[in-house]
Amino acid sequence: MSKLPNVRGRITYISSHAKQENLYAVYETADRHYWTELAKCNQQEFEKSGTEGKCIEAREFIIALPESFPNLYEPDKLLQLFTDRFKEKYGVECVSALHHNKRKTNYHIHLIFSERKLLPEPMEKTATRNMFYGENGRHVRTKKEILDENGNVRKGCKIVKKGEVYERDLFTAKNKLFKQEDFVDEVKHFYTDLINLLVKDDKEKLHVFDSSGLYLATKKIGKNNPKAEQIQTDNEMRMRWNCEVDRAIVSGVSETEIQQIKKKYITDRIRESVDIFGSQPERLGSIIMTAVTVLALLISKVLDKARELSAKFFENEIVQPIAEPSEKKTAKIISQTDKLPKQETPKIPPKPVMSAEAAIYPKLLKIYKELNRQNGIIFDAERERNELELERDSLKGLAKLTKKGELQSRIDRKNEEINILKIGLSGIVKRYGYQNVQEFYRTYHKSHSVYAKYREQVAECEKTYGEDNQKQDKRSVLESLKNPPKKAADYQQQSAVKNKDRGAR
Repeated sequence: MSKLPNVRGRITYISSHAKQENLYAVYETADRHYWTELAKCNQQEFEKSGTEGKCIEAREFIIALPESFPNLYEPDKLLQLFTDRFKEKYGVECVSALHHNKRKTNYHIHLIFSERKLLPEPMEKTATRNMFYGENGRHVRTKKEILDENGNVRKGCKIVKKGEVYERDLFTAKNKLFKQEDFVDEVKHFYTDLINLLVKDDKEKLHVFDSSGLYLATKKIGKNNPKAEQIQTDNEMRMRWNCEVDRAIVSGVSETEIQQIKKKYITDRIRESVDIFGSQPERLGSIIMTAVTVLALLISKVLDKARELSAKFFENEIVQPIAEPSEKKTAKIISQTDKLPKQETPKIPPKPVMSAEAAIYPKLLKIYKELNRQNGIIFDAERERNELELERDSLKGLAKLTKKGELQSRIDRKNEEINILKIGLSGIVKRYGYQNVQEFYRTYHKSHSVYAKYREQVAECEKTYGEDNQKQDKRSVLESLKNPPKKAADYQQQSAVKNKDRGAR
């Protein structure tokens, strides 16, 4: 979001085909006269306040859109949707324009909005007595204060006579919401949700960066930015930290520990640097690298203690196939039991249904294992690098002069290899549509929990109502036929005697 000291000039700029490389649509919720009156109102209020600096006549958002949108939606309708949604939510007038840059790689909306609302009826104030105003437009008590040595009204001063209108308000006061820190974040979430409703490919879905989270945000380098080189350097350092955070999560370092390192070695250090040296962006790189080193040492300690156990766990954890009862076997059992005496059978409840979260677990497990394999490769490379550093530091005498350069060269190559491997680790989850490892791990653990619960339900169902239990029921029925009750046995014995006597006669 940016502040606009000249709203009319800015509106002309964003809506001009001559000034824009690719202008697709312009949409306005109020006519241009509205913005002229708004600018006049803001300038008058600014003069009355006596505030130094520039008057803020309006504010502007630049909203980045997915590059698939030009092929999916008509520019006019898309722009109107985004603008009307903002007006409905905040109740202020807007002017918007839909652009593409020269290379057509940045599809975006410029949204200018007012901080004031138009009053239903103008509010006029009438002078109850003569009123005197100095050159700065401020009200003074007496006429003497605006007169020169000759008793004439000085240039720039004025007198408002009794009965005349001295103030006419067309707008409300500025909405304080637009000055609050949380407002920009609120709008980010608002438009992110709207964009995600419109995208067709899940890979294009957007995320709002959490500044209080584990990661550091990279900055966009604007067109013809004089600080482009410094921003690029800072972005590289920020990405180094983000890659190290990804690896820390894979290695089993808790989010609390990572957050503590970020606060102590980055957030607090930046604040201290600004307090002591002022704004010096070139110091950011060294601050972040110190934090990266501290986090890397913690990762190494965690892996040294837990690698053997973790490796065993990763090898043994597999997805067990869920065996469904065979329909043919079930039918066979039923056909056999039909011949047996009818028994009261328990009602079989419906089988557990696998949810979407549980269904994706096998896929997530593969990604999980891939991350750990990559982390193991990094760990081995770091161990080799550490051994080379120990060898270099232990050199003495002539060997120190002859072998040090060669060892240092090998160490540098190994460090480059490690950095590439770390970038590759972060790239694994991005390849599958996740913003970072933290987001993937939260999805993975949630899916694992749901999948485990489903497995338990299936096992319980199989135990109670499955094929094995049916076989057991069948066996119990057959046993009862082989060993009938006493009354049935006596009846069979009497029948046999009668048959024998009949045969003798």
